[in-house]
Amino acid sequence: MNRILSHFINGQQTAGHSSRTSTVYNPASGQAQAEVLLADSPDVNAAVAAAKAAFPAWSETAPHRRARIMFKFKELLEARQDELAAIISSEHGKVHSDALGEVARGLEVVEFACGIPQLLKGEYTEQVGRGIDAWSMRQPLGVVAGITPFNFPAMVPMWMFPVALACGNCFILKPSERDPSAALLIAELLKEAGLPDGVFGVLQGDKLAVDGLLTHPDVAAVSFVGSTPIAQYIYETGARHGKRVQALGGAKNHMVVMPDADLEQTVDALMGAAYGSAGERCMAISVAVAVGNVADALVEKLATRLKTLKVGPGNDPQSEMGPLVTRTHLDKVSGYIARGVEEGARLVVDGRGLSVPGCEDGFFLGGCLFDNVSTDMVVYQEEIFGPVLCVVRVDSFNEAVQMINNHAFGNGTAIFTRDGDSAREFVHRIQVGMVGINVPLPVPMAFHSFGGWKASLFGDHHMHGPEGVRFYTRMKAVTSRWPTGIRAGAEFAMPTMK
Repeated sequence: MNRILSHFINGQQTAGHSSRTSTVYNPASGQAQAEVLLADSPDVNAAVAAAKAAFPAWSETAPHRRARIMFKFKELLEARQDELAAIISSEHGKVHSDALGEVARGLEVVEFACGIPQLLKGEYTEQVGRGIDAWSMRQPLGVVAGITPFNFPAMVPMWMFPVALACGNCFILKPSERDPSAALLIAELLKEAGLPDGVFGVLQGDKLAVDGLLTHPDVAAVSFVGSTPIAQYIYETGARHGKRVQALGGAKNHMVVMPDADLEQTVDALMGAAYGSAGERCMAISVAVAVGNVADALVEKLATRLKTLKVGPGNDPQSEMGPLVTRTHLDKVSGYIARGVEEGARLVVDGRGLSVPGCEDGFFLGGCLFDNVSTDMVVYQEEIFGPVLCVVRVDSFNEAVQMINNHAFGNGTAIFTRDGDSAREFVHRIQVGMVGINVPLPVPMAFHSFGGWKASLFGDHHMHGPEGVRFYTRMKAVTSRWPTGIRAGAEFAMPTMK
């Protein structure tokens, strides 16, 4: 009998109302390891009601006391990060070191949220008019929800809820049904840290739970990370129901390799950025744009390195890349590879058909490398979300910039070069939200904000950092004047209008 993974509502794990379930697999073995409950409307209502009841007291809690709970949560999470990483590896498939890195990047946002007393300070102007002062303050929204993807079951939720909670909101997390266990451990640690019951909840589920949160009248805001079609749906549905929405969508991230780039450094960067976490990252580099005569050497070095890439289960310390998350996703990525071959791209390294000893039923795909990819091919236009790197050859820097700017996505990009002028011009002209200079995965630190442009982001706010504080609060502006008080002293003359 597989384990049953439940919801976390009002401070405890609960089976809720619905009996619908979805299977959670171990991607390395291909075997089912648990069943996760899928919420229905009564479960959504119960989660929202618990959060709504907890909001008045939590929103009135002093910011420094909310920060102390975040400090304690950080301490507990650091003590159990290996346990959380093991859970991530077992359900997502990424190698343990990568899962630890995911937890570390999430912890950075927790650390940022610990500074909430400073972050919530408003602005004050004395004497905007004679005897009149003005100031602003930021106040929480109420009940907010986060809908998160399978590829980062700990980090992406931690991009959302630490800031939301520290700002005084109550938060409902709807994790991916593919790897839901990390959310439950996080909920237990928050409770242990002293978070009051109802302030943080976990609602397991599928589209029914998502729609329930998007349309519920007591949910004030929704954060989402996932594919672009779903992001657009989340944004439009939530906005239509009067909610504040930030919805981060898909990506097709390019790395421009200039002729003067250090090729060894560039290949090292591409190996990690394209094949780390089996390419299941919204910031993964999936297109290498080779400028001028650098292409042949780049492809040759990448192909050589790919032949030594160690693919295996996430709990094997020797593994550099783990399996894909499900059999369905493996088949989808394999279909993209076949499409690229049909369209005329040269498949230099084919990772299909990989069999890992002892894990023959796992969802494994070796690293794949395409050369001579053109911009009209599906493998260039669409997000593949797997260990597939496309090399596009261009003649000039200007052609590379124009090609990236023409793409529908604008999430992340990078340039590898020794030339400062090229790097500066690239940063200035590129129409992409996050840019790296000799950095392949330009994920901003927690005290900055994360988000793309174009079809990679729906909504006005980026995630975490100062933008996160603005998203999870609303500003109130106050203009104040007080009439003359007793400081004028007693007056004995007959009062007259002055």
